[in-house]
Amino acid sequence: MLTCGWLFNWVYTLPPNIWKDPAVMMSTGNMIGANLIGLIVAIIFASVYALIYKGIPGDGIKKGMIYGLIVWLLGALSGIASMPFYLAIATTVVVYWLLQALVLNLINGAIVGAIYKAK
Repeated sequence: MLTCGWLFNWVYTLPPNIWKDPAVMMSTGNMIGANLIGLIVAIIFASVYALIYKGIPGDGIKKGMIYGLIVWLLGALSGIASMPFYLAIATTVVVYWLLQALVLNLINGAIVGAIYKAK
């Protein structure tokens, strides 16, 4: 309550419009920024996989997909599924984002699992 109720209560006065104009979303600066963030997230994703490699069951692609599922369960599912409780957002969008995040995490996990070999 201290942070949300007092210190950062101004956040709740911001307009609820979450979508930017498509031309703004596709601008050069936004595309560079989005790709840089994507690269950083990919490096973190692969680094954490290497760090906890021995604790993940399975081998190769299966091991990577299990890791992707774990990341989805801990990250996307818990974060995105609660959005309708505090944002004016369509439930359909939330379901789409959850499914998209699941597929992407499984694919990313499969790629990391296929490439990474412990020494």
